Amino acid sequence: MSFFSRGAIIAPKEFNRWLIVPAALAIHLSIGQVYGFSVFKKPMMEHFGVGEVAVGWIFSLAIGMLGTSSALFGSWVEKVGPRASMSVAGVLWVTGFLVATLGIGTGNLWLVYFGYGFIGGIGLGIGYISPVSTLMKWFPDRPGLATGLAIMGFGGGALIASPASNRLMEAFGGGAELADRAAGLEPTFITLAVVYLLVIAMGAYCIRLPHPDWTPSGAPKIQAKPAKVAIVGANVSANNAVRTPQFWCLWVILFCNITAGIGILENAAPMVQDYYPALSAAAAAGFVGLLSLANMGGRFIWSSASDVIGRKNIYMVYLGVGLIFYFVVASAGHTSLALFVVSTLILLTFYGGGFATIPAYLRDLFGVYQVGAIHGRLLTAWSAAGVAGPLIINMVVERQANRGNSGPELYQLSLYIMCVLLAVGLVASILVRPVARKWFEDPEKVAAKVEADRASARESAAAAAGGGAGSIHALVATVLALVIAALLVYGLWETAVKASQMIAG
Repeated sequence: MSFFSRGAIIAPKEFNRWLIVPAALAIHLSIGQVYGFSVFKKPMMEHFGVGEVAVGWIFSLAIGMLGTSSALFGSWVEKVGPRASMSVAGVLWVTGFLVATLGIGTGNLWLVYFGYGFIGGIGLGIGYISPVSTLMKWFPDRPGLATGLAIMGFGGGALIASPASNRLMEAFGGGAELADRAAGLEPTFITLAVVYLLVIAMGAYCIRLPHPDWTPSGAPKIQAKPAKVAIVGANVSANNAVRTPQFWCLWVILFCNITAGIGILENAAPMVQDYYPALSAAAAAGFVGLLSLANMGGRFIWSSASDVIGRKNIYMVYLGVGLIFYFVVASAGHTSLALFVVSTLILLTFYGGGFATIPAYLRDLFGVYQVGAIHGRLLTAWSAAGVAGPLIINMVVERQANRGNSGPELYQLSLYIMCVLLAVGLVASILVRPVARKWFEDPEKVAAKVEADRASARESAAAAAGGGAGSIHALVATVLALVIAALLVYGLWETAVKASQMIAG
């Protein structure tokens, strides 16, 4: 049996599901670095001698490839299992960093596009969906909690990467000035690639799938209230799901929520410095860290809350209340740093919550039959939003700058555009209804698939029982949990320090 095969990672029935959480977080904390890309923005503009839009396309391409690869490889991820898919994702992500490093060293911006944006972006997509689908299998009693746990790590990636990257650029470049940080780009990218390779490798080793006869005994039961859109026993194929109006309503909801949030996130560091020029680069990095903390916390808190108040209701909060806070930032964000920071933090909790809640919403509407593949196809909304959000902001900023405007005037028009998008998403959320039964799969076909999975698991039970949950696995999982905890503590500490500088300055 291959080390990377699906059967090799079937856990015994008595396996502790909480050992899977660090394994899932390992890859999401690594690939979540993409949310800290804004700390590289001005150093890259300095290094390559280009403008906002040229550098912004790196991030947009990465997010675009994330959604595209999720849609293309979603079924493959479910077929081969999380260990193989996490390993492939890790190799692609690290390779992307190395190719981007070559581009920085040779002064070829197109290699940064190709490496970080294209190759790394494919790794992002594969790495994103694998932990989500795995944890949903381990937490069938609390789908919102499961998706929150999985996706929380992706939002928290920048919490660690943003301050670490800034410190690495300063250390390698010999100072905190923009030219110094630009000089430190190349060794910083190499260092990050090595660290991510090690962390993802440990996570891939520790990941496991539940035994078909495993049940979450002793787990707390939370009665979900999915706002009358869920049908017990619904099982819809991915091919049928994309033919339903519910899928496209969720696509619009996700696109609008992501476009609004990602526009701020990708421009976080330069945006806060344009609003408040007295802030240092370190303080701006602290702001990015705070946004990452809000993004991460929102993914866990709001998605868990959706298990209680319902998916539809929670999206009404994300979009409706989010619209109000976007208007506040656009119209009054320049009047008070505290108002600006608090409003954007709340917006980023909604942004993160929207990501984390969507897999559970899909489960409510379409069942568990092919929910991973459906999730992958829905993430094409992320691809579109990853292009639209930064492009809207960057184009508006450049146009306003060319007109001689500065400070908050650079961003106000784009923020009002985001308000309109959230209003469109709110309408789409109101329109979500239960899926018609004509789209359901034949129950006998679903039962046959489940039985086939059980038979496959039983064939590999001996190998899984022999090595699946042994002392080595427990040791590596424990070490990985400690490493993740240490990195999160570092990120929290650095964020607190830089945030205090921002407030004081």
